Amino acid sequence: MHYMVGEVVEGVVTGIKPYGAFVYLDSKHNGLIHISEISERFVRDVHTYVKVNERVKVKILDVDEDGMHFKLSLKAIEANKARSMRKRRFVHELPQMKIGFASLAEHLDQWIEEATK
Repeated sequence: MHYMVGEVVEGVVTGIKPYGAFVYLDSKHNGLIHISEISERFVRDVHTYVKVNERVKVKILDVDEDGMHFKLSLKAIEANKARSMRKRRFVHELPQMKIGFASLAEHLDQWIEEATK
């Protein structure tokens, strides 16, 4: 299989070290999610984010010269999910508002009266 930088792929966590997690992609390809690429938040222990044998979606950040070892990111995937969730949440939470100069003009007299009291 041919992988490209920027591609989102699925793999299995095969090992965890204090500095990151190793991910098996296929029989010829594997990679490392460095601790700095696990989460946007401070990561004290990689074990709290991933487990051995867990299937994960990761983004390929870089490829070694041999073309078989990858620098992977879990937080790049989570950041995209969070952004899309925020967009959807705000679209649903905001009421339809009729705004503009007409709505200001409707309230202007009341505001002036309240301010002069």
